[in-house]
Amino acid sequence: MAVDPRRTALGLGRFGLGARPGDLVRAEPIEEVLRREILSGLVPLPGGPDLSAAATLLSALQAEEQSRKLARAASPDAPMPEGPPAPPIQERIYQAEVAARLGLARDAPVGFVERLVWFWANHFTVSVVRGAQLRVSAGAFEREAIRPHVLGRFRDLLLAAATHPAMLIYLDNVASVGPNSPAGQRQRKGLNENLGRELLELHTLGVDGGYTQADVTALARILTGWSVLRDGHAEGLPGATAFRRGAHEPGPVTLLGRTYLDIGPEQLRLALDDLATHPATARHVAFRLARHFVADDPPPALVARLTRTFLDQDGDLSRLALALIEAPEAWDPVQRKIRSPQEFLTATLRGLALAPDPRMVTGGLAALGQPYWSAPAPNGYPDDAGTWASPEGMRARLDLAARTGQLAAGTDPMALAEAVLGPLATDETRTALRRAESRPQGVALVLMAPEFQRR
Repeated sequence: MAVDPRRTALGLGRFGLGARPGDLVRAEPIEEVLRREILSGLVPLPGGPDLSAAATLLSALQAEEQSRKLARAASPDAPMPEGPPAPPIQERIYQAEVAARLGLARDAPVGFVERLVWFWANHFTVSVVRGAQLRVSAGAFEREAIRPHVLGRFRDLLLAAATHPAMLIYLDNVASVGPNSPAGQRQRKGLNENLGRELLELHTLGVDGGYTQADVTALARILTGWSVLRDGHAEGLPGATAFRRGAHEPGPVTLLGRTYLDIGPEQLRLALDDLATHPATARHVAFRLARHFVADDPPPALVARLTRTFLDQDGDLSRLALALIEAPEAWDPVQRKIRSPQEFLTATLRGLALAPDPRMVTGGLAALGQPYWSAPAPNGYPDDAGTWASPEGMRARLDLAARTGQLAAGTDPMALAEAVLGPLATDETRTALRRAESRPQGVALVLMAPEFQRR
């Protein structure tokens, strides 16, 4: 198969993280590159603090800080340490996770699998906006619950995400107690339905998936007892997932017409297995995947093809990814999707071969409205052009492009356009670059070109 330079440029933007210098000159079709990345089964793992260590360290340092406060109170005349105070431990862990994610994005040859990680992490959102516990564990959630399963089966991804400590904390399952359980009778506590509701509405069936409020309550009952260890003992370290039998609602539960016996933690696993293979789940996942990669209003034929693949392949996500890149609708030459802020900033760093500074990136994404793991609600960051292409959003992008142009003042704008856009660059963009008053302005024009903003 002959190599089509325009298709290569399109594929690197639509399915990857953006072209780096030299990436548009390839000896094999981009479809084969993407297919090989999927079939390799390799999902890069970033270096970063693991969850249990982070939770333990947080507890230790909080205790250390409390000891220092007590010592200062006992010795008010003791000299204070010189220099600025160290950032809080949760901020240091968050920045370490950001740096690890940036390193993978910078070094990925194409980045299709990395994009899948981002997609699924947003599908199963946990957010640092809920406080310090999430700030130290959101990155670990992506590393531990999402990455190992993005090329595996959806049922395994669903179980890992639903029972990860970060999800149990984020959607308040740690506060959910079976009303008729020993703990519920003793403490007079009850159900929290947040996780049960979002598992049905967002993670599996979808809002129109045919479930009722009774099903939400039923799944919440099944989820009781799934919590997080507060103290280390034989079951694990602080911060680890634990099933607390004494807080679990006793008795069988009927969910979507099927009854699940009270057999401990297996009750949840069986219920999630059935949700993972439900036809409504297949349709919901297929639609969201097609919307993310291809168009805000995805072609019905593409959604139908992905739905069939999901069902026929028992939720095999590698087969689903292959079906996506093999679908003719996915290669529409019109760039219908606007890059999200994270995609835009990553493509900028890759195209200019800039070494990312985690704090600079964090500040830039905050200005653009999409900091890492910081979605305002459980439905994740929006995935439509209307959100990201607002007047305020585009002004923020223009400011970032201008600042980046100053950082890359030695870059030839025409060479940059050839490197990151190639045949996608329009005559209008090339004319604007020739008229640029300076190299920094020219770089900013490349970054703000419609061909670069869209994928």
